[in-house]
Amino acid sequence: MAINTVSHVFGVEKSLSGKAWTWRAGNMNLDPGDVNGDDLVTQLLRARGVTDEDLEKHRDPTLRAFLPDPSIFQDMDVAAERIAQAILTAETVTVYGDYDVDGATSAALLIRLLRDLGHEARYYIPDRLLEGYGPSGEALVKLGQEGSSLIVTVDCGAMAHEALAMAHEAGVDVIVVDHHKCSPELPKAAAMVNPNRLDESDEAASHGHLAAVGLAFLLAIALVRTLRASGYFENRTEPDLFGLLDLVALGTVADVAALHGLNRAFVTQGLKVMARREGTGMAALIDASRINRAPKSSDLGFALGPRINAGGRVGESTLGVRLLTTEDPAEAQRIAAQLSSLNEDRRAIEAEVQEAADAQIDGQHNRAVHVLSGSGWHPGVIGIVAGRIKEKTGKPSLIIALDEATGLGKGSGRSIMGVDLGAAIIAAREEGLLEAGGGHAMAAGLTVEIAKLGPFSDWLDAKLGRSVEKAMRNQSMLLDLALAPGGLQPDLVETIESAGPYGVGWPGPRIAVGPVRLVKCDIVGADHVRIIAAGDDGRSFKGIAFRAAESPLGQALLHASRDRKLWLAGRAKIDDWGPRPQAELHIEDAAWAN
Repeated sequence: MAINTVSHVFGVEKSLSGKAWTWRAGNMNLDPGDVNGDDLVTQLLRARGVTDEDLEKHRDPTLRAFLPDPSIFQDMDVAAERIAQAILTAETVTVYGDYDVDGATSAALLIRLLRDLGHEARYYIPDRLLEGYGPSGEALVKLGQEGSSLIVTVDCGAMAHEALAMAHEAGVDVIVVDHHKCSPELPKAAAMVNPNRLDESDEAASHGHLAAVGLAFLLAIALVRTLRASGYFENRTEPDLFGLLDLVALGTVADVAALHGLNRAFVTQGLKVMARREGTGMAALIDASRINRAPKSSDLGFALGPRINAGGRVGESTLGVRLLTTEDPAEAQRIAAQLSSLNEDRRAIEAEVQEAADAQIDGQHNRAVHVLSGSGWHPGVIGIVAGRIKEKTGKPSLIIALDEATGLGKGSGRSIMGVDLGAAIIAAREEGLLEAGGGHAMAAGLTVEIAKLGPFSDWLDAKLGRSVEKAMRNQSMLLDLALAPGGLQPDLVETIESAGPYGVGWPGPRIAVGPVRLVKCDIVGADHVRIIAAGDDGRSFKGIAFRAAESPLGQALLHASRDRKLWLAGRAKIDDWGPRPQAELHIEDAAWAN
């Protein structure tokens, strides 16, 4: 294995996307046939910050290796005791979830757990368009009037001061299980389980990257432990908590939670549970997604998650929870099919908003943060479009759907590494520029008066300008290994995948391949660029650059002459549509080789 000591991979100081190609951690330029699986995995783990003494536990992340004692979190034991009391005294309990995948999986986890404990809980999922994000005071009070003496909010509630105060005055206990940023003064709640509380210990705060569903799982452990101590299981079988890990994996990946530490264990073990297809709703969801193999981490983010999200975005907000809690295969099949249909509707709506937002970008080239808005934009797709704009421009982006009748705009934002958008949105709210707002570093939501949209945009630009400039200045294409075309083989891809699961905080390895000539290049779908590349070693491979037809990268590929050589960079994947699996490259960047 030859170690390349050149600072720029293949000497690329400025690619077609304007980036320098650098090693992520001084990694490898592989000679043909020089792939040692164990050694490559070791290098990939080291490049993601794993120390030599921790290598073995990261090769196959288990809960035993990463699971903390749930009691390290503030109010965790209080929450477990209160729910245990409700079970023992047969109180009516309602789980109040958010309308996205994290909210749906968190709610489903607690509902299924309580069902296994002999307690049938109710659920409430707000309507995105009519009620907006977070607990509504009116809804909490009404649930109390309908008999719920205990409400557990999941993936929401951290900043719901007014709503929780109304519930408290009405005599309703509310437990909050959330992971969004908190203010110094916490809402009035029976318990607030959130590693991002400002008064958390360092150990608990180190788990601030958990999705709400991960915290719900820790609460499940604490609850079972509390009930065990009370003798509840003397004549009852304890629930199989590991059987709930498929929900944890789905919510964690779909919520774009950082996949390091405990989250890697959750996803690794959750995928194993998912492969067994024991969950009725999850099995139907996999079938509706046309996945005919064991699901991978990428499937959770690109196939399963979007279908659950479609219910809350453009359909009925309760569909996700209903699917993930049903034990009726026929009902599961019907709901999964409905979610797939809604997902197609969502794609069409998203494309319309995307086109309108793209048209505004040219007027904001000098902005550090893109704030794009329009009347009639569907609030259910603005988060997705914000992510697309962020990927396209490399800058934090906010997409705001304006409602002229109310004079308000509902916005959703996505950020880049090194720029804390959630903190900025909270600060803007405290400055009086927003009606509501919150989130975390990489994603945030807000409500703004249309009249204040201009001042808010200017304030945000000034607030984040330096951090955006610094983050963009430091952008480069980080590569893990480089190889000739003949090295791009299925066994290499399988070795790379074994160091996963990959996601935010645990980036999927990028490889550089070349030099190559393009023997075929065309557009497939709406704007994907597909290629066949051949190398000097006589080997060829397929590649695709998604949503790239109008980009500088896509145009360069489409117009490259056959005698001009390129270096290509991206992620190695398996194409299993043909008679035998083949390795292909999902292209993210390119550079001229001559």
